[in-house]
Amino acid sequence: MAMSLLLSSYPLQSLARSSWFPVRTGSKPVCLVLTKAQISGGDREEDVVIVGAGIGGLTTAVSLHRLGIRSVVLEQAESLRTGGTSLTLFKNGWRVLDAISVGPQLRTQFLEIEGMVVKKEDGRELRSFKFKDEDQSQEVRAVERRVLLETLASQLPPETIQFASKLESIQSNANGDTLLELGDGTRFLAKIVIGCDGIRSKVANWMGFSEPRYVGHCAYRGLGYYPNGQPFQKKVNYIYGRGLRAGYVPVSATKVYWFICFNSPSLGPKITDPAILKEQAKELVSAWPKDLQNLIDLTPDETISRTPLVDRWLWPGISPPASKGRVVLVGDAWHPMTPNLGQGACCALEDSVVLANKLANAINGGTESIEGAMESYGSERWSRAFPLTIRANLVGALLQWDNPLVCSIRNNVVIPKLLRLGPMLEHTNFECEPLYVSKS
Repeated sequence: MAMSLLLSSYPLQSLARSSWFPVRTGSKPVCLVLTKAQISGGDREEDVVIVGAGIGGLTTAVSLHRLGIRSVVLEQAESLRTGGTSLTLFKNGWRVLDAISVGPQLRTQFLEIEGMVVKKEDGRELRSFKFKDEDQSQEVRAVERRVLLETLASQLPPETIQFASKLESIQSNANGDTLLELGDGTRFLAKIVIGCDGIRSKVANWMGFSEPRYVGHCAYRGLGYYPNGQPFQKKVNYIYGRGLRAGYVPVSATKVYWFICFNSPSLGPKITDPAILKEQAKELVSAWPKDLQNLIDLTPDETISRTPLVDRWLWPGISPPASKGRVVLVGDAWHPMTPNLGQGACCALEDSVVLANKLANAINGGTESIEGAMESYGSERWSRAFPLTIRANLVGALLQWDNPLVCSIRNNVVIPKLLRLGPMLEHTNFECEPLYVSKS
């Protein structure tokens, strides 16, 4: 209770003057009124510091803002990291976006996906499903990462996000506060630290977590652009081969997200040249349907990438807990998972609202301490994230098998006769109430 009173009465520090910063979109820059950390001298004291301005970090900041709690977001890049492709959000992700009041704004920009089709590498259809037939409440849309991040950032007060703020070191002091030192020498003394800094999280490393583990697969990804309108139906299209699979899904009237996942015993050299990445991706599926080849050709250079797939299994009693004192992790910083269930971003969104609600209750005089609220969050979210991480890994491993007999059984028995979509979507059940400041 004493800590709750201290946090609620702690004076807010004045922020640096505002500057215009470009948001990197890969095309025309979009400007938001955000700020770079500039401190005149001494340690800067803050109640809540969020490390990382990705999906988890910005959603956590918006969730806290909706609950009347101010935060500062430290982002090491010079602007929002809005390059890349899109992410598929199922109904659990949309429940969170609705709870923080940005769902309606995003829905108008992206197509609702009606179902999915599974095909062989020769284009023959193995099975198709309609999402509403399995679950009337299901909602699936592929959302551009750029638009999602810009939308979240626009919900925050000016001067919330501190760009060019690369975290270099973390120290905790005797009273539980955390000292964060940035690359430029700036120091923040924080009552609460929320690590949302992704799979290479420095916060997670400080807390004793191991590096995420490479699972043996890599993925090419891109966002095809059809200036005169894309030709595909509102369906997720999956194509399965031997040790190789691909997929594509319409995002909007002109854009289509695609991926190609392939087995690789090692990470291989890092390649960033878009022309080389395109040729490598096309070579993998050279005998596959031409739609996929054309889609790769129509992909702007700035959206194509090749990344290794990684995860981290949070073994009970072995892995560190989600929090250490008043430092806590959210999203990929804590539980990176492979994308095989489309739940990485959705889980980060869920983490954000659960943690924000628990912290707000503790800060505003609830029965739990800050540390207790973080421990409660960790326990609740572990039981959600750990099974999903394992399941996503196993699904990926099964789909990446290259044994011809196994692939034949998959294509001729499992998918056409045994596969049921309903049980595969049960993990998307998640409810949360709209976030608002209590008047009581």
